[in-house]
Amino acid sequence: MTRGKRGLARRVAAAGAAALLAGGCTSGTETGEGRPGAGAHAKITAPTPELQPFYDQRPAWRDCGQGFQCAKMNVPLDYKKPSGERIGISVIRLPASGKRIGSLLINPGGPGGSGVQYARAATSLFSDTIRSRFDIVGFDPRGVGESSPVRCMSGSQLDAFVGMDASPDTSGELATLVKGSKAFAEGCAAKSARLLPYVGTADAARDMDVLRGVVGDTGLTYLGKSYGTYLGAVYADLFPKQVRALVLDGAVDPAVSSLKANEVQAQGFEVALKAFVEDSIAKKGSPFTSRTVDGAMTEISALLANADHRPLKNNLGDGRQIDEAWAVLGIVTPLYQREAWPRLAQALGQAFKGNGTDLLRMADLLVDRRQDGTYSNQTESNMAINCLDHPYPKALGAYQTAASEAAKQSPHFGSFVMWGSLPCAYWPVKSDAGDKPLKAQGAPPIVVVGTVRDPATPYEWAKGLASELSSGVLLGFDGDGHTAYRSGSSCVDTAVDDYLIALRVPKNGTVCPKIT
Repeated sequence: MTRGKRGLARRVAAAGAAALLAGGCTSGTETGEGRPGAGAHAKITAPTPELQPFYDQRPAWRDCGQGFQCAKMNVPLDYKKPSGERIGISVIRLPASGKRIGSLLINPGGPGGSGVQYARAATSLFSDTIRSRFDIVGFDPRGVGESSPVRCMSGSQLDAFVGMDASPDTSGELATLVKGSKAFAEGCAAKSARLLPYVGTADAARDMDVLRGVVGDTGLTYLGKSYGTYLGAVYADLFPKQVRALVLDGAVDPAVSSLKANEVQAQGFEVALKAFVEDSIAKKGSPFTSRTVDGAMTEISALLANADHRPLKNNLGDGRQIDEAWAVLGIVTPLYQREAWPRLAQALGQAFKGNGTDLLRMADLLVDRRQDGTYSNQTESNMAINCLDHPYPKALGAYQTAASEAAKQSPHFGSFVMWGSLPCAYWPVKSDAGDKPLKAQGAPPIVVVGTVRDPATPYEWAKGLASELSSGVLLGFDGDGHTAYRSGSSCVDTAVDDYLIALRVPKNGTVCPKIT
């Protein structure tokens, strides 16, 4: 998910947690070799002469195991001052195994997801055909992972932050939530003040164009999931003539305002939870006593309400109390992928008996908490990027009203999602961004993929983005889970592969059938 997490309210979630749980315009008739991006390393001209040294970089690629090569790429901290301070961007690639077209840049989402770690799963993420024709190139965006990471809190502080009660019932609980949100913002200011103004998606998109130059592609071929669709759309809007082929899977609609996006996302998780419940109660061994959807949803509500006052048992031995916040995250995580629903059923069965350990394990996947109590910087970078990318209200009352309204439509997730963005109200760097459509005027066809029952990025966002892009093409999937490519639909996989390789564009509005 994403817009603020604490896990849930973040501007769109990374696909990584779900993966861990599972274990000139063209009609599309020509081949990729005839379009930008084909062939050997080419000399790429930078947008301005001052940036040319960055585009001309030839990083020292080194073997980093299992056929991958790793390197560091330098970019300006501030693109308005290209001769000033530089930061390093971590890059990984898996060279094409056959007749190479060019590089396929990838991003798993977040914001805050590591593209380097995501690329390590290339053999399951992409077909043999794709890996034959493209170098698979992953990178950690600025502020993320190994690329000048934003840091704000220690592991124990993040435990407390993630576990805050985000459905405050009393003035005392609200005061604690405000205090914790301010502490997060202050921690980022204390530890990462130099980076905070420069971790926005527009600068990450500029880095991506430098990377295009570094790998020698005259046109960008890219697949972004979840928040990665926003990164791709921003890139296309900044560099429409440099686009070869973009797949935006699990799309974010950039025109939707911040709190409205939180509201819609909460509704998406509510729909996904009902779909899970409907599936579960029809099976032997269901964790629910009730055999109706409404009855089972009521059982989940009671579980969360009880955890708010009496935490569930934690067998991990780390001292954390499995309260409502951790339990909600544990429920949300497996909703990203239908294949993980059996794990959710098992975890709920234990939780109904008072043991929340399995829910906590799944929550840890979502927030990227390690067994030793340390975290990746996913939560911190997610907040830093979101607070810079989008305008958020400063008044506490705006969040109170929005949370109350969202809870009416999404009783299990609405309040939690809304309050997750509260640190942005106290953010130390002013956002000059706005939520507006991105047109990418002049770009070739861009394929936008949406899943009908996607819990994190609702289908209506894919329809919105496809309609806003001047060359957007909508490809739908009548399925469950977050993102569609390589989720089991041969219809989606074939359409995406044909587009990336041969630039054959699917018919706009195609909806791939449900997997039976």
